[in-house]
Amino acid sequence: MAAKKGVRIIITLECTECRSNSNKRSAGVSRYTTTKNRRNTTGRMEIKKFCTHCNAHTVHKEIK
Repeated sequence: MAAKKGVRIIITLECTECRSNSNKRSAGVSRYTTTKNRRNTTGRMEIKKFCTHCNAHTVHKEIK
C-alpha cells in the first residue's frame, strides 16, 4: 500500500530585511521552519517574527 501524502507541509521562512540589506551588523540570514496546511493556505506565507541579525521584528516570507 502506498503511503498517504499529508495535508500539512514543512516550510522555511526567511527574513526580508537581512536578504535585501547588504551593510548589516553580521553576515547571515534569519530562518525559521514551520508547517502550514496546503489546502487552506495555497499562497506563500508572510509572518512577522523576531530576526536575531536585525535585532527587531521583521517580515519573514516563505522560500522554496
